[in-house]
Amino acid sequence: MREPAVLLLIAIAGVVVSGIQPYERGTWWLEVAPVLIAAPILIATYRRFPLTPLAYRLLCLHALILCLGGHYTYAQVPLGFWMQELFGWSRNHYDRIGHFAQGFVPAIIAREVLLRTSPLRRGKWLFFLVCCVCLAFSAVYEFVEWWAALIGGESAAAFLGTQGDQWDTQSDMLMALLGAILAQLTLAGVQDRQLTRMGAGDADACN
Repeated sequence: MREPAVLLLIAIAGVVVSGIQPYERGTWWLEVAPVLIAAPILIATYRRFPLTPLAYRLLCLHALILCLGGHYTYAQVPLGFWMQELFGWSRNHYDRIGHFAQGFVPAIIAREVLLRTSPLRRGKWLFFLVCCVCLAFSAVYEFVEWWAALIGGESAAAFLGTQGDQWDTQSDMLMALLGAILAQLTLAGVQDRQLTRMGAGDADACN
């Protein structure tokens, strides 16, 4: 069985397990919705536009982060409480992990798509534009949270997960930006080598 298929099965298992008696069903649907939307798209485009192994692995990890947050709600995830006690924080910061991943993983996806479908090459402009894409994605997600708060009730409040932090939106977007920056600084070389092995272009053409 190919690795993408294994990763898909892991993500599906994560969705199924997280959906067993979640803390709040409405919040669960809102949190796992990106997984339910992305999985069919990735399956449909696998033969025509396969991604690098790195991208698929990160997408699977991100799916599991979302599933865990969906099961407990971000404010109630045990890992966040453990970190809160360990570091003496005033709140459960698991949502910061989620928003960091929201920048880290899309950065790799955006970088790959731009390298393979645009004239952009490796350098400052690519780095900058990938960060812009991730910030835009984070901003859209904040709008979704806002609309959910206007439409929903208790489930929307749990989905927002502000925990009384008036700067929650800004902090979320900052974490996404930091994730996008760190992803490019640490994984660009790995991604480039995988693109070359896939035949997506030589060292210059795919960058």
